[in-house]
Amino acid sequence: MCYNVLDRHVREGSLGEKVAYYWEGNSPDHQMAITYSQLLSHVCRCANVLKQMGVKKGDRVSIYLPMIPELVYTMLACARIGAVHSIVFAGFSCESLCERIVDAQSSVLVTAGRSSGSQVLICSLLLWCIQTPWDSQCDVWWDEAMRDSSEECEPEWLDAEDPLFILYTSGSTGKPKGVLHTVAGYLLYTSMTFKYVFDHHHDDVYWCTADIGWITGHSYITYGPLANGATSVLFEGIPVHPHVGRFWEIIEKYKVTKFYTAPTAIRLLMKYGREPLQKYDLSSLRILGTVGEPINPEAWQWYYKVVGQSRCPIVDTFWQTETVRNKQLTIEVLLGSRTQVYLFRRIAGRPWPGIMRTVFRNHERFENTYFKKFPGFYVTGDGCRRDKDGYYWITGRIDDMLNVSGHLMSTAEVEAALTEHGAVAEAAVVSRPHKVKGECLYCFVTLKDSREFSHTLVDELKRLVREKIGPIATPDFIQNAPALPKTRSGKIMRRILRQIARNDKDLGDLSTLADPKVVEVLFSQRCEAAA
Repeated sequence: MCYNVLDRHVREGSLGEKVAYYWEGNSPDHQMAITYSQLLSHVCRCANVLKQMGVKKGDRVSIYLPMIPELVYTMLACARIGAVHSIVFAGFSCESLCERIVDAQSSVLVTAGRSSGSQVLICSLLLWCIQTPWDSQCDVWWDEAMRDSSEECEPEWLDAEDPLFILYTSGSTGKPKGVLHTVAGYLLYTSMTFKYVFDHHHDDVYWCTADIGWITGHSYITYGPLANGATSVLFEGIPVHPHVGRFWEIIEKYKVTKFYTAPTAIRLLMKYGREPLQKYDLSSLRILGTVGEPINPEAWQWYYKVVGQSRCPIVDTFWQTETVRNKQLTIEVLLGSRTQVYLFRRIAGRPWPGIMRTVFRNHERFENTYFKKFPGFYVTGDGCRRDKDGYYWITGRIDDMLNVSGHLMSTAEVEAALTEHGAVAEAAVVSRPHKVKGECLYCFVTLKDSREFSHTLVDELKRLVREKIGPIATPDFIQNAPALPKTRSGKIMRRILRQIARNDKDLGDLSTLADPKVVEVLFSQRCEAAA
């Protein structure tokens, strides 16, 4: 893997001096350009340090870092020596990190004291505890360890089916699963989907705003772009710091041609209107992409017309941590009703190279979760809607469906209707038990700046949903939500919203939330009676 994404370009190709990453720190003052030759040098030095610490082929290494260059160096160093990297999203709590370290049976942790990257440390782990003090016998500072490390390190040659990495699902429901991917299939799929879905060309500057702690970042910041010799932007910050035009400023600065972000980020930036974009030149953009959740029509229109200036095609991608499979490739469907469709992929006799190989140390869970419901098929857990023209619209997770009086409907469809109202910036819909209907709709709406929540607004929203979807979809509850409970990557934690709707305060683990205080506010404002 490491040979294919680095050595092949540097030592056997002509891309050594090409920029692999433009790194932008949280502060606009922190930035650097990293060429392919420099990247290979850093990776080899890190690989030698890991080997000196006793890490060998097949060992697991946990990585808990923000979006700094050392994160890429470390994951590729693991690949280079045949170690299995397990990257833990830097927004997770120490308890979540500990759980993943123990499950992966990692022997080393690479982490940071602060986000600047200057205080990166490497710890040897045996029976490791979060509260352990610094131990000079096994803990070392990154800069000190790398200072005298050699820039030469022969790659470990692996079998096609040797493990490459373990990545744990976000843990929004139940115990996180350690999704395990292997070398050759993952390399093939990430390289191919990057090249063809985004129409990659040698002179492109590509920017995926995801975090490497998630599968999108693994595939479309590290392995996919590097396998194609691409130049990418690596961004540590957030879209609104130090100002709401940060995304557009970076696009202008590096002349980004391919921009890949989440609908959540688009909706966030929509709140600030067109003015922040008009300060910057976005003419370099050629393709826009979305990932992570279904995009509602209003956000799609704004992305296409305002960001892309009505000239950039939008690649709306659908895939998973488990599958490394993109919506732009052929998918198969299973009809559940006249309009509701469940997505699955035929597996018997012809599995595709990028599918996960197992749940780490729990193959029975792997089989039960993905293959038992429909023997011979892989079940994605997602649904979609088929329109009158035969097109399929991804609606989201199957567990985000509601059954109201025997009518199956998608929460995403209702959310799209709510966000068409001019006062609504974002909406999230969950089910709440109903004595007559079985389930009813409980809606959370976040309003745009200066808009007020009122009975008049509630009536307008209910009428809008009736008009867009039908009377059966009329919300029973509409709650004002100054903010929604989200992970650091921007995913809405619907499990928590369902518990708020039911007034169930046994919330369990909230460590994945960016701001746990949001939950207290929502509980204090919840609807006791139908709106």
